[in-house]
Amino acid sequence: MENPRVGYLGPEGSFGHEAVSTLDGLSPVACRSIADILAGVADGSLELGLVPLENAIEGTVSATIDGLVFDHDLLIEREIVIPIRLHLLARPGVALEQVKKVWSYVHALAQCRAYLNTLEATSEETTSTSQAAHEVAQSNEPWAAVASLTAGRLHGLVALASDIEDHPGNETRFVVVGRDTVSPATGHDRTTIVCFQDADRPGSLYGILGRFAARDINLTKLESRPTKRGLGDYCFVIEFEGHVADDVVADCLADLQAHLARVKFLGSYPVTGEGAVDRRADIAEARKAASKWIDDIRSRVRTS
Repeated sequence: MENPRVGYLGPEGSFGHEAVSTLDGLSPVACRSIADILAGVADGSLELGLVPLENAIEGTVSATIDGLVFDHDLLIEREIVIPIRLHLLARPGVALEQVKKVWSYVHALAQCRAYLNTLEATSEETTSTSQAAHEVAQSNEPWAAVASLTAGRLHGLVALASDIEDHPGNETRFVVVGRDTVSPATGHDRTTIVCFQDADRPGSLYGILGRFAARDINLTKLESRPTKRGLGDYCFVIEFEGHVADDVVADCLADLQAHLARVKFLGSYPVTGEGAVDRRADIAEARKAASKWIDDIRSRVRTS
């Protein structure tokens, strides 16, 4: 049987290519855009898609989250976090002071905005960092690309400046998405949902968040997104620790679904990092002790 095809934001040498290279037993397929990846998974031309969801500097990748929330019914199956190191690359012989235009993906340009402001050069967006390296390599102009060293090696470019991102610790979280299957529980999981309200009213967000707090479910991310239906109309993307197979999570989701216009489930999947397991274990022990306490009290209730 052929390996499942997984789309990533290409061409080769992109950070998506680096992330997909960490996956075994899959056949990577380079795609031109995030929209193409998600559409390919939705129509079955790809079994899986790997897309950037969040960057430590620039935050959520809008093309990915909006595609998952509004355009397709896909499920997140796992996440991959990789470090992002950005370099200014040019053809051999081009000096830094000669660079008149810098090409890269919109998020990469934003992640090194402070450095680029020191250059006397304009910025141009491309579909990916590796596409930027390709454009620079094919041109005779004194251009540069913001991309990885891998992309530079693939296209015969050299680094004019290294590690030009504005902040240290730059990382991007990628997610693997599929069509129908929810990943099995591992005990170290995250769930992502979208909450839609039928109307905006005082305390509505508090009512949503209170259901998590009442069950000791730890939120890891909360973000509002415009619903595309008009100014001031928002939905809430919520990530939290736990798996839909956990009774407490299932109970919370059922409660939300009963009281909101709609809850869209985007997946339960293994988490990168180690903190969640200990937190859930502590909460489980606390709930066990509390249950024993209430059972003891109820055992004292007189029958008549």
